[in-house]
Amino acid sequence: MEHLPPPAEELALLDRELAQLDVRRSQLLVRRAWLLSVLTPPAARPAVPAAPPSRTGPSTPFAAPPGTWSPAAPAASAGPRSAQNVLLTLGGLLLTIAAVAFTLVSWGHMGIGGRTAVLTAVTVMALSAPAALLRRGLSATAESLAALAAVLMVLDAYALHQVAWPETDDLGFATVCTAVLAVLWGAYGLLLGRLRLPLLLAVGSAQLPLVLWAWAADAGATAFGWALLTTAAVDCAIAVLGKRLAVRVTACVCCWTTGSIGLLVALVQSVSADAVPAAAAPGALLLVGAGIAVWGAWRAPSGLAVAGGVVAGLAAVAAVGGVLSAEVPRGWSVPWYLLCAVLLLVAVRTPLPRRVGQGLVCASAAVTFAALLTSLPPLGLSLAGAASQVAGVWSGTPDGGVRGALGVEGPTWSRMAAAPVVLLLMAALSAAAHRSWARLVRVAGPVLSPGEAWRSAAGAVAVALGWAGFTVLPAVLGMPYAPALAVQLVLVAGAFAVAVPGLRRGADAVGPIALLCGLVGAAGAGMLSLATETATYTAFTVLLVVFGTSAVALAGASVSTARTLPPPSTSQGARTVRLPGIAQAVSACGAVLCATVLARAVGASLDLATDRAALVVLVVPAVTVVLSARLRGLPSALPVELSGAAAGVVAVGMAAGNRPFLALVLGLCGVLAAGTAVRAERRPAAGYLAVTLFVLAAWLRLSASGVSAPEAYTLPVTLPALAIGVLRRRRDPEASSWTAYGTGLAATLVPSLVAAWADPHWLRPLLLGLAALAITLSGARLRLQAPLLLGGTVLALDALHELAPYVVQVVGVLPRWLPPAVAGVLLLAVGATYEQRLREARRLKKVVGRMR
Repeated sequence: MEHLPPPAEELALLDRELAQLDVRRSQLLVRRAWLLSVLTPPAARPAVPAAPPSRTGPSTPFAAPPGTWSPAAPAASAGPRSAQNVLLTLGGLLLTIAAVAFTLVSWGHMGIGGRTAVLTAVTVMALSAPAALLRRGLSATAESLAALAAVLMVLDAYALHQVAWPETDDLGFATVCTAVLAVLWGAYGLLLGRLRLPLLLAVGSAQLPLVLWAWAADAGATAFGWALLTTAAVDCAIAVLGKRLAVRVTACVCCWTTGSIGLLVALVQSVSADAVPAAAAPGALLLVGAGIAVWGAWRAPSGLAVAGGVVAGLAAVAAVGGVLSAEVPRGWSVPWYLLCAVLLLVAVRTPLPRRVGQGLVCASAAVTFAALLTSLPPLGLSLAGAASQVAGVWSGTPDGGVRGALGVEGPTWSRMAAAPVVLLLMAALSAAAHRSWARLVRVAGPVLSPGEAWRSAAGAVAVALGWAGFTVLPAVLGMPYAPALAVQLVLVAGAFAVAVPGLRRGADAVGPIALLCGLVGAAGAGMLSLATETATYTAFTVLLVVFGTSAVALAGASVSTARTLPPPSTSQGARTVRLPGIAQAVSACGAVLCATVLARAVGASLDLATDRAALVVLVVPAVTVVLSARLRGLPSALPVELSGAAAGVVAVGMAAGNRPFLALVLGLCGVLAAGTAVRAERRPAAGYLAVTLFVLAAWLRLSASGVSAPEAYTLPVTLPALAIGVLRRRRDPEASSWTAYGTGLAATLVPSLVAAWADPHWLRPLLLGLAALAITLSGARLRLQAPLLLGGTVLALDALHELAPYVVQVVGVLPRWLPPAVAGVLLLAVGATYEQRLREARRLKKVVGRMR
């Protein structure tokens, strides 16, 4: 029979529910007893029933023992006794302050007998008073006097050292005093069981004797570590076996503090050891700390149990790994720690509590992640070093092989020689987990219940780490340039070979991660190949084939997926359906990019100038226009067209320095856009783009030819275009004025405006302003948007150009304070009529929007 959830997890769930029921029952019983005490006369009050024992095993620092105070019990109302407690508490604090002042200031005015008598009498009184106060119910005052007694005992110890043994070593005397005070405070707290402070002081004082002893003896770091861990062991025993909640919480906090410091001391000693004997002592200390953590976690609640398991696992790995890696060369210690972290997973088969086992697994994962972080810098150096070749294209085969191409010296790679070993070892382990997942789940059943998503993650991690390991391997081995580039290209091809089947299945994360690795590897290999001409052609040809093959292979997957799968009802389903299409689009764009680089390389090989090489690059957009027509309906159609458009932009940028050639390139781009506009689904965007490119090409050609009167060339184009627009509007009154008249008007108005701004005479700006005014009025009269906006814009810019010199002169004559004042008045006026202006602006927007 299959259990959902597994039996171990269900048993833990039942235990938690029963424990919560027990705690709730205890609270209700205490509340019932209090209600009975309120409703029943004092003579007939029943005894408060004790809370039943918990089912969860030994008590913890966060579970109150039976019969103790519970938060559910109401606090007594404040009365005369509470006011008395407050007054006596303040009195106790004042006495404490007075005692300290007396000891530090007035001590020298009395003889030895008087000093002893005063301190002894006051201390005895302070120690004996809390018992009488507790019998009268003055618990707060008793706590205050107990605190006073504690301070007096410290002052007694100080006085004893100053009078009786002034020549004694300070640290040695402090060691003895803290130990004696801890014992005395503990005995005093146990004797007066209702006082809380003495036991807390005993626990706090117990943290010091061993540490002070190590300090007094000038012991080494290892001795300090033993002192701290011994103190932590005592704290752990108190936290687990104690009976009072406050004492156990305090001991738990002290245990974590002293234990952590001791383990850190041992870790530093272990890491810095250069021989096995030197690493053995801190290793033993770490193992003892691991044992203490396991013993405490075995009896701790769930959260602390996991934390204790983590500490135990980390300490054990540090101990064994430190000994194994003590004499290995620098940089090779990480694989040993990683091996110890893997072996730590054997603990899942030991009879440990579930939470402790989970903590050990978390510790193993933490060490593995740390090993991964230490192995990633070589990957970053490989990718960043490849980018340095962009600054020296075709500069020749670099000296020093692939390391010279990456720009990193040999000693740096020698120190990172273990990185590929760590990455490939982790990849092999992840791949084994992915392949034998069912067996792994059976083995980890008592501790973990990993789902299928973890199996997918293991496969993805295996792919990513394997690619990373083989990527840094050529540089670590110091391979020559050509073989290293060949390895990178093979890795790219292998990544896509893994990605395509995974994306076609669409069941896990292996495909997307492999695709991402392939893209990053392709970028690195492409930049690395820029060192020589032959390498550039070889690498980008291989990449073009890889991207193209992947796009073709994924095209069938996206089509079949779209035809066979129902509409996705969840985000996961939608992601599964979209992934092959996205991957196909990315691969197609990568192929277009590689083709663009090859076209640019052909131009450079033919010794063509940059502007003339733009014609070679334009071959790529031409091919994408034809190819996108065949890809109609596929997800990659639009990305291919956009990639081709980007190649066209590159060609335009290459020809920007030569205006005649730039006009030619823009004209050819307009031809390609017009060819794209033949397709109905691309006609709106591509049509406008084609017209714009043709107009820009014409303007640039006129400018390059030195034409000073562009109207002679633009008006013959504008008049037929406007006539065609009129015919179009007659046939289709709903047609937009931008479609009918926009192109014709812009063909003349924009070049004329540019010429008017550069013309020092007044005739051209005047004629242009009159024409723009007439066009604007016609657009307003006929309610046509294009003539109104184009004419108004040109008219405003023309007027600005003509009035600008006079405005500058006027502003120069006016006082400096006047422009800010005018601006302030305008802002005040607009602000005062803001709502009205806003309504007018909205009304104007609606009026213009209703125009055709």
